[in-house]
Amino acid sequence: MEGGCMWTRTLMEHFAIYFRRVLSNSFYPVLQGAIGVGSAFEGWSPREQDVVYQVLIPMTPPRGHSFHLELGTAWQRRLRNFHIRVQQECTCTSEQQGEHMLCFLHHPEEELRRHQDPSLLHTLGTGSYLDVEKTARWFYQLVRAIWPALLESHRWHLVLLPPRRSCQFKVTNGRESYRIEILFGVRQGNSDVFVSCQPRQAHASSTIWPESYAVAEMKFFRYIARQAPPDSLHLKCLQFFTHLQLGLGFSTYTIKTIVMHLLSILPASQWRRRHFVSRLMDISESLRVCVERRRLNHFIVFPLYTTKDCVRIKVVDSLSLGRETPQSLGNVWDC
Repeated sequence: MEGGCMWTRTLMEHFAIYFRRVLSNSFYPVLQGAIGVGSAFEGWSPREQDVVYQVLIPMTPPRGHSFHLELGTAWQRRLRNFHIRVQQECTCTSEQQGEHMLCFLHHPEEELRRHQDPSLLHTLGTGSYLDVEKTARWFYQLVRAIWPALLESHRWHLVLLPPRRSCQFKVTNGRESYRIEILFGVRQGNSDVFVSCQPRQAHASSTIWPESYAVAEMKFFRYIARQAPPDSLHLKCLQFFTHLQLGLGFSTYTIKTIVMHLLSILPASQWRRRHFVSRLMDISESLRVCVERRRLNHFIVFPLYTTKDCVRIKVVDSLSLGRETPQSLGNVWDC
């Protein structure tokens, strides 16, 4: 799996070179470097034989546009579902006029149609909002168009899967096969919290972008891996219990959330091989409590600052199960 993560990172770096070339001076979203997220990049997988390598590509607005995150109804606020409102900005400045760009706000529509590509609202928008499904189809077209230019295309065969809210594809070379999912989203401020294309419920509207903590969670697992002893089985516990619960109606993310809570409570020294059965019992007891209460608090993280490889996060609403978080941790981790 580590080899698959490295291969995926390299592939996305090669894609990024062509993304920059193809999209320069366009009115499509500006794509930042891909970030490995999800179980594979956290060091485990719910199904070892069917690993999905997920990457999240942050998007920023193109010139002449800005993004504004909006929470909708009270129900949507509770679910932390956002809309990304796309606003056209005035570009009637000498610097941008030097780029031969017409202002979307202050030039006649007929002139814009004749001399300039359509705005982001006309290509990937629905009404005033960025559309997830249109953006997924755009990524699908980008990957299909760029693939033949990559060195990987000489030895690997690409199979694109139908897009809906993300861009998924398989690459095979006869001996190996990788399944990759490109997620995309908009960063909230300077944090590691995004609004992303991943839906939390079925049949989500195409203009709904749920809040995602995938990047911060990946960094949390990276921090735990650095603190854990060599014989730590925290990932084995997570993987084993996830397999155990298949078909019982509990999502993989539910089990992962419980394990993250326990990792925030118990010191790394208590996840060694000799503690394996005790930790499985803790996970089981946590799940029982959640079922009885009909509630599982999210493992919510609020990044206080971020750097390229580090994040300082604060965990709230920890599932204590009668234990107190060690005072030395103070609910804060530094990477």
